[in-house]
Amino acid sequence: MLDSTIKGQLKAYLEKLQRPIELVATTDASAKSQELLSLLDDIATLSDKVSVRKEGDAAYKPSFSVGAPGEAGRIHFAGIPMGHEFTSLVLALLHSGGHPPKADAKVIKQIKAIDGQFHFEVFVSLSCHNCPDVVQAVNLMAALNPNITATMIDGALFQSEVDKHQIMAVPTVFVNGEHFGQGRMTVEEILAKVDTGAAEREAKALSEKPAYDVLVVGGGPAGAAAAIYAARKGIRTGVVAERFGGQVLDTLAIENFISVKETEGPKLASALEQHVKDYDVDIVNLQRAEQLIPGEMIEVKLASGASLKSKSVILATGARWREMNVPGEQEYRGKGVAYCPHCDGPLFKGKRVAVIGGGNSGVEAAIDLAGIVAHVTLIEFDSKLRADAVLQRKLTSLPNVTVITEALTTEVLGDGQKVNALTYKNRKTDEIVKVELEGIFVQIGLLPNTDWLKGTLQLSNRGEIEIDARGQASVPGVFAAGDCTTTPYKQIIVAMGAGATASLGAFDHLIRSSAPA
Repeated sequence: MLDSTIKGQLKAYLEKLQRPIELVATTDASAKSQELLSLLDDIATLSDKVSVRKEGDAAYKPSFSVGAPGEAGRIHFAGIPMGHEFTSLVLALLHSGGHPPKADAKVIKQIKAIDGQFHFEVFVSLSCHNCPDVVQAVNLMAALNPNITATMIDGALFQSEVDKHQIMAVPTVFVNGEHFGQGRMTVEEILAKVDTGAAEREAKALSEKPAYDVLVVGGGPAGAAAAIYAARKGIRTGVVAERFGGQVLDTLAIENFISVKETEGPKLASALEQHVKDYDVDIVNLQRAEQLIPGEMIEVKLASGASLKSKSVILATGARWREMNVPGEQEYRGKGVAYCPHCDGPLFKGKRVAVIGGGNSGVEAAIDLAGIVAHVTLIEFDSKLRADAVLQRKLTSLPNVTVITEALTTEVLGDGQKVNALTYKNRKTDEIVKVELEGIFVQIGLLPNTDWLKGTLQLSNRGEIEIDARGQASVPGVFAAGDCTTTPYKQIIVAMGAGATASLGAFDHLIRSSAPA
């Protein structure tokens, strides 16, 4: 099951186990069950602290639990955790075996103090790069608190459960049988929903923080670069972010980041966060900025009710997926309307889907999906596709793809529970055409996260923050960088450079504004 290289790496990890663990398998006569048993046997051969028992009675077959011998395991895997989930398996083994987790002491203390019984079920696809974050978060909680259990469920393997719960996007989380959340979530975000008093305590503590010299709003590439450049100047630096890493967390392959031949978004986001943490930077994560109040001391009000103050502010709030803004889109979001083909594509195996958008993202999505689904209909507003020629050639070579140009999507249709069709207008004839399908992947670009700044800063007609060559916005002491600005090219490497520029501009502003008259 495991090749020699992976066995060698896993063996080294298992040497960190401090106590025995038992893998309890629940199987049937299927090929997948035999594959699972082969995996567990391979693991057991790598450490004398790991044993396998094959008489499990879990509801999911094949599945297995991880725990102490003779005790009911609290971490479960329904399916075979390979692909992106292999790291989740390794961490489950280590944490169940007593190896200390690399989590903040405050987070560990909060997990251990949670009262009540919680059973988490996380539906994933093994190709989803956001799913492991959620699986690892709930597994950590289960490893630390005996009142918590966690089960990863491979949606592609347990399709009947996916249909039963009407899951059309991953990761999707259920707690004690009730829908809990969807999409990427950190352990801090999950704790905030489980521990209801945490948000109020956090807001109070944030408001009591002393003022910063530079406060960066946003934790993506631009924000990370700005924070590092500011901290290196030896000034009090803070970062407040809704989620550290920003949109990079939703990016799969990155192959144009100079000096790094190839990487993945979550890996780069983790490296960014670690780099920032190497400096004296106060990171305030999972907080959304809601209002900017200019003044000699600039104030940033947060959605939680907290308020932060700083002598200068760098706005690096990035951008989000552009929506179609047609009837039915919001109603069926996560019920057939999706924005990440890598994450949610496997849930539509053998079904009919549409991709909206004929740029590189749209055509790449259609190519990827064509290998999974029964048929892809690509709908483009313009008279021709805008993707690179090599991508268009690949697309047109696929037998199960139909390309429709000069078409305006007008409505998403469904049965009240999930998508079953869309309509578009033929821009040549004005005819309304209905396409029956089960999924719609929207790939039509980005919108800057600047709605909260309207009326405070000068924005372009696209909602981007207008900046000068130094990153200065229209309000003294306020700078901006990255995808939320008028910088023309929305690229990771461009955003990093812009973040450095804005930070140097902010430092120059601080020097000049503090100089004696």
